[in-house]
Amino acid sequence: MRIQRILATTAALACLAALPACEGEGHPAPPGAPAPSASASGAAGGAAAGGPLVRAQQYIRQWAGCEDLSAKAEDPRMPHGDFPKAGQWSVTETGVCSTTADKSDIVIAVPKDMKEFQAGYKKYVMDRISGGEGAYGLFSNVLVGKDFVAFPTLPKTSMALVRSEMRVLTCNPTAPVPKGYQREKALVEGCGLSDFVAAEDGSGSPNLETPQNPSEGGGEKAGQPATGSLGLPRAGSIAELRTLVNNSPLACKEHFSTDPEAVAVESIDFQPVVKGNALDWGVTGRALCGQPADGQRARSLSWLDTVGDMRRLQTKAKAAQQADLKDDGQLRATASRLLVGENVAVETNSVSARFVLYQMQFLSLNCVPGFSAPSGYRLEKAQVDGCVLTNYEPEHPVR
Repeated sequence: MRIQRILATTAALACLAALPACEGEGHPAPPGAPAPSASASGAAGGAAAGGPLVRAQQYIRQWAGCEDLSAKAEDPRMPHGDFPKAGQWSVTETGVCSTTADKSDIVIAVPKDMKEFQAGYKKYVMDRISGGEGAYGLFSNVLVGKDFVAFPTLPKTSMALVRSEMRVLTCNPTAPVPKGYQREKALVEGCGLSDFVAAEDGSGSPNLETPQNPSEGGGEKAGQPATGSLGLPRAGSIAELRTLVNNSPLACKEHFSTDPEAVAVESIDFQPVVKGNALDWGVTGRALCGQPADGQRARSLSWLDTVGDMRRLQTKAKAAQQADLKDDGQLRATASRLLVGENVAVETNSVSARFVLYQMQFLSLNCVPGFSAPSGYRLEKAQVDGCVLTNYEPEHPVR
């Protein structure tokens, strides 16, 4: 999906996310091996001549710029925060260099044990996911070589580097690798290596499985066809819909019910879009994901719907949004958003769940007056006037 990203060097590296890649060609020396034709003239700032940082620089230079190499911790290009430092994840030293064309940076980490490094990164990703960031790591900016790891700050640099034998390390279990790209096992279970990178702004590897804009060369705003749709998911039943969303942060895998009494549950923290008789909303089947109160506070409630009349569902959802907006002009944080496919819908107030559902080509119904989406986000006509379908949420822009 095409989602805007901030390309701030420190922020991108500090959170270890947002990295793109593309298909490559050529067969250079193994990652980390010195390039016979490359000069070490850019090495400085504590990087030992002939050491692993210089060898990594030489390899990177075959595919992208890597000048002014420095191993000084006080170098302003060095990231801070959660970035692995010497002593973490078996990293023995770190350095940073800069490209010349786009003036971006590439941070280099040299681990003593690559498996230990990958295990450390996996734990970091899983901890972030467990903390409520279900989409963390989908845009990984960790490029693994034979004996070094590179963290580019721009998609363009990553696109160049994956033409080598370097590969993108992803440990989010929902991270996709479309057909046509290489899939390799990482050194730790639950992670993978590939030559595909999902860039938040859509500038990474082309995903040929993603529906393409039918208006070719018409000058339309990216993600916004003049007519029709770029494509929405569909399912033949509630069971198929549950399978479709099983790998999302929705709690459908562990806690799922189609019992009418359970489905009718709502709480102050989790409020559905569809209320009352579901048939009046054009909904033909309905299920609850999450844990109802049962004497305790409800947890992670979301609803799955099969839809027989999408226009009716969107019409009633629009009325509900307008009623919500009357108070303060904003939608309640506890109110679920309606994400629709062709003949299915999901109601959830989980930001991380919605982010992953957008990856699956679901779009949310937005009826806020004056709403618009920046270039790069999807924006399509809804089936009711005054609303649009989009993957952009102004309150939660992707970072």
